[in-house]
Amino acid sequence: MGLHIALIEPRIPPNTGNIARLCAATDASLHLIEPLGFSLTDAEVRRAGLDYWEQVDLWVHPNWFAFRDAIARGRCLYFSANAERPLWEVEVEPNSCLVFGNEIDGLPERILQKHPERCFRIPMSGKVRSLNLATAAGIVLYEGLRQLDGRARKPSRPERAAGRGGRG
Repeated sequence: MGLHIALIEPRIPPNTGNIARLCAATDASLHLIEPLGFSLTDAEVRRAGLDYWEQVDLWVHPNWFAFRDAIARGRCLYFSANAERPLWEVEVEPNSCLVFGNEIDGLPERILQKHPERCFRIPMSGKVRSLNLATAAGIVLYEGLRQLDGRARKPSRPERAAGRGGRG
């Protein structure tokens, strides 16, 4: 099973378009939680996603509660510059949903307070306080894919022993 990206009330059309393209490139599903700061028919959103929109498994949820009803909380991993835990501690499972706040408000404080063990930040040095939403989504998604691919490729213990000349 693939991964999912959810954007809570995204505001900037090109960011959403770029994330849609990222989802198309990786077979990840995209969940948009309304209200959106734009229409999905806006030229900016379409242009940023180029001709990939038809390739995107797109889900639009009318609000946070509808999203929560559709996606089990246990599948959700939350990402914010204000989270305490670094990205390196996240454990992505198949079918995980990587949840991001919007470009202006970030991840809602209620989520950070309610689920601190499931909230992660991308470590940054220097005086930059946050990354562009599309950049952050790309970093996190590819870390998730790396983890899943590593698990899929990891041979079981008997195969490893056999590969080293041991008994299988």
